[in-house]
Amino acid sequence: MDVKSTIRKFGLEQAFRYLYKDPEKNMLKMMDWADKFAKGEFVSQRALIREIIENPEHPYHPFVMDLAKNTDQDVLETLAVNFFIHAALEGWQVQEECRKKFNCNIPWAILLDPTSACNLHCTGCWAAEYGNKLNLSYEEIDNIICQGKELGVYLYIYTGGEPLVRKADLIRLCEKHSDCIFLCFTNATLIDEAFADEMLRIKNFVPAISLEGFEEATDGRRGNGTYQKVIKAIKLLRQKKLVFGISACYTSANFDSITSEAFYDSLIEMGVSFIWYFHYMPVGNDASVELLPTPEQRVEVYRRIRLYRSTKPLFAMDFQNDGKYVGGCVAGGRRYLHINANGDVDPCVFIHYSDSNIREKSLLECLQSGIFMAYHDGQPFNENMLRPCPMLENPEKLREIVAKTGAHSTDLQSPESVEHLCAKCDSYAANWKPTADKLWEEQKQS
Repeated sequence: MDVKSTIRKFGLEQAFRYLYKDPEKNMLKMMDWADKFAKGEFVSQRALIREIIENPEHPYHPFVMDLAKNTDQDVLETLAVNFFIHAALEGWQVQEECRKKFNCNIPWAILLDPTSACNLHCTGCWAAEYGNKLNLSYEEIDNIICQGKELGVYLYIYTGGEPLVRKADLIRLCEKHSDCIFLCFTNATLIDEAFADEMLRIKNFVPAISLEGFEEATDGRRGNGTYQKVIKAIKLLRQKKLVFGISACYTSANFDSITSEAFYDSLIEMGVSFIWYFHYMPVGNDASVELLPTPEQRVEVYRRIRLYRSTKPLFAMDFQNDGKYVGGCVAGGRRYLHINANGDVDPCVFIHYSDSNIREKSLLECLQSGIFMAYHDGQPFNENMLRPCPMLENPEKLREIVAKTGAHSTDLQSPESVEHLCAKCDSYAANWKPTADKLWEEQKQS
């Protein structure tokens, strides 16, 4: 760590100690510090945070205060230093330099699967298609992170399989790379008191817990008793003053309940810090096209989440409908990429085609490969940011990319041709287009 970084880290640590003495009074002092070191970056984000802090009537004011008062001080301090200094200020600068130097996408986050194994057998889970015997070794994951940090990447997201099958290795990686943030999509059934205590000790691990809605919906997909195990884990994490969130996939069958006000309010009551809403993707040979939301259902999700974000104290992201905030598709290394448990480097966690393996190429070489450069040269795939995906909303684009680059399916159990996958999206894309175009025009005028 250089002198400038050390000074920033020390300053932020001191600011947090000051904050905890009186969060209501000292929060603005924290913002003054952030403005000083931001160097003109993230202007709109900092202005929004300042507004939230200054205005007690702002819906996110209680959210920020709850985070300050009910999160372990050392955990919040570590996450803040790693996010704001390493991942945002310093990491972003390195990423930008590498983008110019190497003329390719450089991600802000790397998703990777420590294992394809899982302790559950959820209906419709594409991860189950891979089988349960694939693993990235500790050394391989460590090497990926070391390479990523050279490119300025300090945010790593575990998917699977169930990543917590590899608890011990994940904790070791958090210890070694204490300057990074590790987010983990998990079913939470393996979170016990011993693991929560480990999270408190290492301080840089954040679970994003999968829920299908309330008990009936969750158990219906994930197995009887799963919901109560998740609630037990959530209560434990809250008791330990740890940061955690929810991952929710909406389909034609569950969209109404999983985006209901009652469900949203229940998360707030449980102390959830964030929720990521994901649109169902028909990935895998056995995927059900019937689970794709209709245009009317997707619009309803869009409107509900935006209403909640403007009125309720919970940070929500709508992965498929928030394209305007990130300039469309973020995959292909533009903001993230995915490495599966076999080492295949996919452009997206939902698009399982690759021409590179991390065991054969460096991370940079993978980013300069044919399929990743096709993403780099083709993004955005649509000027309408409500139609960002080269698979779901622009299936002709994915057909073209795979044909051009010769990428192969990375599903080792049941390889799916790009034509089979995209054919499932053709009708959806055509039906969504007029609705999306109308909604996009409304967005631009608002």
